[in-house]
Amino acid sequence: MNGKKVDLMSDNMDKKELTEKSETQRIILPDPTRLILSPSPHIQTGPGTGKIMLLVIACLAPAIVASLMFFGLHALRVLVITTASCAAFEYLWNRISGRKSTLNDFSAILTGILLAMNTSSLTPAWVCVAGAFIAIIIAKQIYGGLGQNPFNPAAVARIAMLTGAAGAMTRFPAPNSIFFAPIPDALTTATPLGAAESFSAMGKGVEYFNSSAFLWRAFIGETSGSLGETSALAILIGGIGLIALRIIRWHIPVSIICTVAVFVSLVNHFSPGTTPGVLFHLFSGGLLLGAFFMATDMVTSPVTVKGGIVFGIGIGILVCVIRIYGSYPEGMSFAIVLMNALVPLIDKVCYIRPFGHQNIKSGRIEPRRGEIK
Repeated sequence: MNGKKVDLMSDNMDKKELTEKSETQRIILPDPTRLILSPSPHIQTGPGTGKIMLLVIACLAPAIVASLMFFGLHALRVLVITTASCAAFEYLWNRISGRKSTLNDFSAILTGILLAMNTSSLTPAWVCVAGAFIAIIIAKQIYGGLGQNPFNPAAVARIAMLTGAAGAMTRFPAPNSIFFAPIPDALTTATPLGAAESFSAMGKGVEYFNSSAFLWRAFIGETSGSLGETSALAILIGGIGLIALRIIRWHIPVSIICTVAVFVSLVNHFSPGTTPGVLFHLFSGGLLLGAFFMATDMVTSPVTVKGGIVFGIGIGILVCVIRIYGSYPEGMSFAIVLMNALVPLIDKVCYIRPFGHQNIKSGRIEPRRGEIK
């Protein structure tokens, strides 16, 4: 009797398990006809790709307004050419390849604006168009389009433009601000980073670049440079907006800024006079623009918080090495592209270990590590 009772209970349990198993499979298995294989970024609960790009463009608005204030119609000309060219190359590529138009995700528009922010207002039109071609076709579409490009398109284009047309890319006008005495548009001058490097190479003091008067001018934007390199205030407003809107996380920009601050402080401590102080390096050049708007690109940056911190530290170190010891006064684009190449390795080292993951060799249950951004 007991044996039959146990057998009946066992049969009932087996039937129940089979029923639950079939019910679970019926619930969790998706419809195969609705499965879509596509690259990131993916549509999810939250703002779509187009809305994210528009929010980033909105956060760039203070820097765009500042560039127009300080460089006038020349800045507007560069902005229009780079943005229109990027949109045109995106459209032509989609038509030639037979793909659906991707202009409505506004990624090409954002790339054009970022390219302009990395360009002097005196850059010739043909250089701007060539840079747009490199950014959209070479650095983005050849790899498969948005979500599959390993390198930041605007940074790649900036490097190509700087190495291929150095003379055209290094003509910087003096600012012509409505808040200060007007300066003729034709007057060109060295950028703060270039001037500081020249002073250091000639053995002259760099105390002027640490003065409160100069740092205030650099913070407001009354200095020479690319459109997005001059006003640190405008970039900070936009960067804080990105963090407040949760478009980016603070880990990458803060890691870059803190690494630069520590590196420059150590250099000045052990070798005084080698380079200006921390605030000079933060307010001059494209450090803040790259930290908030380019290094945080969701496609070309690590997917974990720990990976983002490692990524930011690497960029900060490379920027300081190039600025202080390299032949180029600015190194933000070079640093971003070099670290983009290491993102797969960073993701592999800082990977997400699922909760309850069992180590095959040891047999131990290991805790979860890392955090998706």
